[in-house]
Amino acid sequence: MGSGPVVLLLHGLACDHTTWNPVIESLARTHTVIAPDLLGHGQSDKPRADYSVGGYANGMRDLLTVLGIDSATVVGHSFGGGVAMQFAYQYPERTERLVLVGSGGLGPDVTPAIRAITTPGFHQIMGVLSVPGLRHATTAAMRVLSRTGVTQLRDLDEVADIYDSFKDPRTRAAIRHVVRAVVDWKGQIVTMADRAYLTEAMPICVVWGADDLVIPVAHASNASALAPTARVEIIPNAGHFPHKDHPERFVKIVRDFIRTTEPAQYDRERWRELLDDGADAVLAQAEAGRSPVAPLRAVRRAAGA
Repeated sequence: MGSGPVVLLLHGLACDHTTWNPVIESLARTHTVIAPDLLGHGQSDKPRADYSVGGYANGMRDLLTVLGIDSATVVGHSFGGGVAMQFAYQYPERTERLVLVGSGGLGPDVTPAIRAITTPGFHQIMGVLSVPGLRHATTAAMRVLSRTGVTQLRDLDEVADIYDSFKDPRTRAAIRHVVRAVVDWKGQIVTMADRAYLTEAMPICVVWGADDLVIPVAHASNASALAPTARVEIIPNAGHFPHKDHPERFVKIVRDFIRTTEPAQYDRERWRELLDDGADAVLAQAEAGRSPVAPLRAVRRAAGA
């Protein structure tokens, strides 16, 4: 939708492109907005396939190529943030900026509800819990509770949509594959901590809901330590879906970020130098005071690197 500089919106785990509905039209007034359903989600296919973050990054490269788009500002929410970071790592020449929204990949902590998807029997149990009568009653109750104004319940409308999607066994199988690729019983596996040094020339904006109960808002601090030039925006009175809780503010943040930053310029030689030096060399320089980065080894450990 729209025209202008391209913004690619990547939704979170078990969601689909409709999670961006509150902001798509507004963003499209000034930008070309692309909001796909990731593989295994929404109306996209749900084959037995590669559901790793690297596989998703490849898929987004292919999508942009088919659409004739060379590069984009990539906005990723939750699991989509992990995909966005992986896309920037694999295809820096096609990534103008990163916007990470309540993003995965910045620390191990995650809600137990997501960890539960990795447990044996999840597929069968959800098959029982998603029978029509029980599913309809439960999703209706969730949507009512989400409108009570109780902070801890504000995200239940989105949870209701996810629960409803589990009526499709292909969706349950796909989501199980996705979660097992990025989460184990200890929490998140995939992290940006060991590759954050590669983002030195990449404009990054981190947006988080202050009341996020899915991925702690403290992970935003990890992001600012790992990528010290990142712009961090904490939105009060918002949960795990700040783009739905405060769409106008979210659009303003994204639009201002794009307007006030230059697209990243891929320098192959500099990229080669960074890879050759490695993260430890960059961190050593930071800790020796030759870089504005705060001591990062503890942050890397906290983020799972």
